[in-house]
Amino acid sequence: MSTTAVNTQARIYRGRFAPSPSGPLHFGSLIAAVGSFLDAKVNQGKWLVRIEDIDTTRVVPGASDDILRTLEAYGLHWDERVTYQTKRLQEYQSVLDQLIDQGLVYACHCTRKQVKAMGGIYQGQCQLKGHSFVNSALRLSQQLATSHYSDLIQGKVEVDQALAKEDYLIKRSDGLFAYQLVVVVDDIAQKISHVVRGADLLEPTARQLSLFKQLNQTAPQYAHLPLAVAKPGFKLSKQNYAPAISKTAPKPALFDAFRFLGLNPEPALLSATVEEMLKWAIVAYHLECVPKVKEIQVSEDPHSSFSKFQSIPK
Repeated sequence: MSTTAVNTQARIYRGRFAPSPSGPLHFGSLIAAVGSFLDAKVNQGKWLVRIEDIDTTRVVPGASDDILRTLEAYGLHWDERVTYQTKRLQEYQSVLDQLIDQGLVYACHCTRKQVKAMGGIYQGQCQLKGHSFVNSALRLSQQLATSHYSDLIQGKVEVDQALAKEDYLIKRSDGLFAYQLVVVVDDIAQKISHVVRGADLLEPTARQLSLFKQLNQTAPQYAHLPLAVAKPGFKLSKQNYAPAISKTAPKPALFDAFRFLGLNPEPALLSATVEEMLKWAIVAYHLECVPKVKEIQVSEDPHSSFSKFQSIPK
């Protein structure tokens, strides 16, 4: 059983998988889905699905439904109604208004190019300029910077002090709410107790922990899974044209996901049904078996129907 499972927690465990509908699920997405699903189920918890469609400029028509059908094909059935961020704009605005009333938000006219020219870390140039909020990006004045935290897989995580203290965007100049704001508001609303996701979000987690403190809310426990990468530093992603996983033949990819997570299934498991495979995995899974690395290189083995995995040191 996972180290996150204790009697009091087992009754309140609430996990989630939160894909962006910018394309179909790929193997990297499957790792996050299976890892979060298994950790929830081994802890007798709820597993929720949230469609993170807040960045409407990246949404691919039909991708949300395709993602849900893919999860069903892999036997990953969610326990409550699917949440869509684009249907929660009033909740995000309410929290933004609260932060504005506290004097913690200011308008910023600096472009990404300008911030990059400053060294990549925003230095607060607009904080005292009194720009109008109309058609402006909005930044949160960082009051409770978090530069280190404990991760259930990766151990002690340290974030650059300058990045931790940066006043970051919570609403973009095009009017879209920023990810860092909405993900925290959603986790609070859904009473998420554990977040199991990819290690590409180790640094953003520090900002999210700060915002939980700012809102006087208890943060979830975090467990960041290794990323599936094609080569060091090059993760499998929709932006990198990672191939979609099959909805019609899910068992090989599911088997490989178990191997990736350190479960060591026997090839005979492939003769089982998807549901039987997941039942086996729930019994076999524990958080300690997940490799404690940030990346695992994935390559096709020409002599096998399975993928080869090569751990990449931290």
